[in-house]
Amino acid sequence: MDIRVGFGFDVHQLHDGQDFVIGGVHIEHTKGAVGHSDADVLIHAICDAMLGAANLRDIGTHFPDSDGIYENIDSSILLNNVNGLLVREGYSISNIDSTVCLEAPKIKPYIVEMQEHLAEIMKIDLSRISIKATTSEKMGFIGREEGIAAYATVLIQKPSS
Repeated sequence: MDIRVGFGFDVHQLHDGQDFVIGGVHIEHTKGAVGHSDADVLIHAICDAMLGAANLRDIGTHFPDSDGIYENIDSSILLNNVNGLLVREGYSISNIDSTVCLEAPKIKPYIVEMQEHLAEIMKIDLSRISIKATTSEKMGFIGREEGIAAYATVLIQKPSS
């Protein structure tokens, strides 16, 4: 059995009046993340972790922000494409452990909905996706609500050839 682990990290600025999308779920808030796509930090971190585990470089290599086709794209599409790359390489996801770091809004009420959305895209059981949330205790750019960050670790496997 070929077992691999990957780590992903993403960060985006928060601005007033932007849509706030995390884990594929739209959440009402006065601020939202800014980016070339929909700026979904959780999905971006998970994609990078998946790609890293399979040694397939990073999200920017596959979906460069210099390519207009990805402007304002739903990050769930990117996740679906990354999942397809892993499947083509013969990998399956064992589990995902992720943490979102932000001061507001509180995302705990949305975690199950995020898990369900991600599980549907990746065609894995909801129990394989852990999403946690924390703050930075009012310190730094996250504490000042200027930005949001997400971290993800993914374990993948494939039968030995």
